[in-house]
Amino acid sequence: MSNPENKFTKRLERPQTLAGAFGGLMKIFGVRASDSDLVARWPEIIGPEIASLAGICAIKKTRNNKYNIVLRPINPAFALQLSYQTDEIKKQINKYFGYDAVEKISFRR
Repeated sequence: MSNPENKFTKRLERPQTLAGAFGGLMKIFGVRASDSDLVARWPEIIGPEIASLAGICAIKKTRNNKYNIVLRPINPAFALQLSYQTDEIKKQINKYFGYDAVEKISFRR
């Protein structure tokens, strides 16, 4: 059956996690579901200054249930500046999750 009135929104090309799909609702209730929620809310978690310099490239969960976060600077020249701010980045992410969640932050070109 076709949808001539286009009442439905366009389906995303990639599957979403529940945290990504219900991110707005979860934000209202203050639920921090997973690492995908970290990606979806990156600018508000880390702040506009750092978010404008780099985005999340990969998140890897270690055996001890901590995260190794790989950031990709928008310009390779910002990697040095961001490396000086890794403690602040860890602090902001840990504050968001409510526990010591980040083990390591690295950078990729």
